[in-house]
Parts: sequence; structure tokens; C-alpha cells
Amino acid sequence: MLMDTDTLLKNTSRSLYLSARILPRPVRPAFGIAYLLCRYADTIADTALLAPEKRLFWIERFAQIVRTQPGDLMTQLTRDICGKSDNPYEEELIKNLPLCLEEFNKRSPDLQTVILEVVTHVCEGMQIDLRSFAAHGAAQPRAFARADELEHYCRLMGGKPGLFWSKLIAKTVPLKVREEDFFAWGEMIGDALQIVNILRDLPKDLQNGRCYFPLEDLEKENLTPTDLLRAQNSMRFEPVKQKWIAWGLARLQQAPAYFAQIPKTQPGQRAAVAWPVLWTADTFYLLSQTRDLLDASKRVKIPRSTVYFTMLCTPALWVSNGVFSRWLTHKINRVAQ
Repeated sequence: MLMDTDTLLKNTSRSLYLSARILPRPVRPAFGIAYLLCRYADTIADTALLAPEKRLFWIERFAQIVRTQPGDLMTQLTRDICGKSDNPYEEELIKNLPLCLEEFNKRSPDLQTVILEVVTHVCEGMQIDLRSFAAHGAAQPRAFARADELEHYCRLMGGKPGLFWSKLIAKTVPLKVREEDFFAWGEMIGDALQIVNILRDLPKDLQNGRCYFPLEDLEKENLTPTDLLRAQNSMRFEPVKQKWIAWGLARLQQAPAYFAQIPKTQPGQRAAVAWPVLWTADTFYLLSQTRDLLDASKRVKIPRSTVYFTMLCTPALWVSNGVFSRWLTHKINRVAQ
């Protein structure tokens, strides 16, 4: 069944749908299409019923498919991955690639360029996943070798989407700083959002053969990736965990300067920036307090009450940069303590 892209976005990510709804109208469709295309690529990369080399084949070509839209490849791609997802909403997305590309084609050339940039970078990150981990199973997870590999991965999967978000903002509001500075802050905030997800999803990723934390860090604690499959090694993993929490917090500290660039006449954009940053800081705190992070039966997640309280306080964020800065600083300091 064909449907509109607004419904596809709502069905595949309700939280992103809410963020999209409060964005300024000129950039709202670009945000939605970029998310749907990245989600399509993610569906390709995670389709377990396709061999890793076949998933890599399509991920390597996906950005080019978006750019040139060859009918034969689009048909073959849809045929290869259709029916491979347990999620009915993902199945609808798979069937509606032509609809997504039709909406992409309606965007202005400069917005198309920005969308293609983020899709290309995210696909590069997925290629790293497939080349590094896809051949390894849960019994013997593989790890990155060096810290810079994890940093680069966070930049592709989090920082570049943060850059995309920043470029959309810059198209709708006058910045008081150089674009280059604003874009750099957006990338660093995106890095922080990505590392918090990697920390939170560590047990699940390990069961899928993926250990994003580098061997050079693990070896300092006499750990191997296989050791992380055992929950009793959580305390031995603590120094590695705390190192990457600190790395993420250092990048999250760019958020007050970033937030201050968004005019108070843009309450939707201010909320769309503030909420994920504040919730990421809350998640860093929970991660810092969790002493059994490797226990696959547990998952670090901020409570709904925290989410609702943040949303309830949104009017204060609309009118005051200082409130946001002090609130975030309090949350970051709580982790450090």
C-alpha cells in the first residue's frame, strides 16, 4: 500500500516525527526525507537474512541510487530486502522507496545536496560496521583496534547528522557566529549523542558480534571483547566506560553556545535542540551510576517522568539561554561528581 512520507516518518520513528512537526516549515520535509533515507539504509545493513557481502553491496551503492535513481537497481534492491523485516512499518518503508525519492526530488538543489551528504556519511559508517563486524558472531565479538576508529565512527553516525541538522538551522535563522564554528559544535554534539547510544547498547551489540570499544582500551584493563560477554566483568570495564563518558560530556559542553544561536522567536527549534541534549546528559548520568552495564537483561533508559519533566519545563528554555546553560551544566557536573 502506498502512503505519504509524513505517515512513513510517523510510523518508523514517533519521537523523530514529533521533532519534525515543530521544525520551521521550509526545512521540515528535508529533515523527514533525510531520516527516512538513512533509516532505509539502516534496514539494508541490519537485514540478517541477507549475507553480509550482499548487504555491503547495497550499502556501498545506496547514496548513488538516491542520487541517480536507476530504475533497475531500485527494483532489484527492493526485491532483495522486501519481506526480510519483522517490523511491518519498515516493510512499508522498503516498498515505498520511489515515494521517498519522489519527495527528495521536490527539494531545492541545495537541500538535495545537504540530504545526500548525510546519507553518504551514514552509509560510510554502516560500511565500517559491515566490514568490521558482520563476519563475527556472538561467541567471538570483534573490536576496533584504536580509539580514533571509534571517534571516526561516532563522527560518521552522529557528528555528520549533527552537521546536517546544523545546516538546516543555518538556512532558517541568522547566526551570530561563523557558520564554521556553529557546524563544528553541531558535529561535536552529534558525537556525544552517538557515544551515549553505543554505551547504552553495549550488551546487545556484543551479542551481535560488535564491540565498538577499542582493543587498546580493553587491553589496559586486561580485557578482551569476549570477556565483555560476561556480566561479572562489568566492574573491570568501568575505566573504559568512564573514559568514553568523559569524551562524550566534553563534546556535549558545546551545546549552550550552539543553543544560544537559535533565536527565541524559534521555540520549536529551541525545543528540538534542547530536549535530546538534556536527555543525553541524563543518560550519561545513569550510565555513570550503572555498575552492571554488561548485563544483557538490563537496559539503561531514562524514566518517562524525566522526559515529561523536561517537556514541562520547555517554556523556560524558550525564553532563556541561561536556564538551558545552567540546567545542562548541573547535569554534566552531576556525572563528574
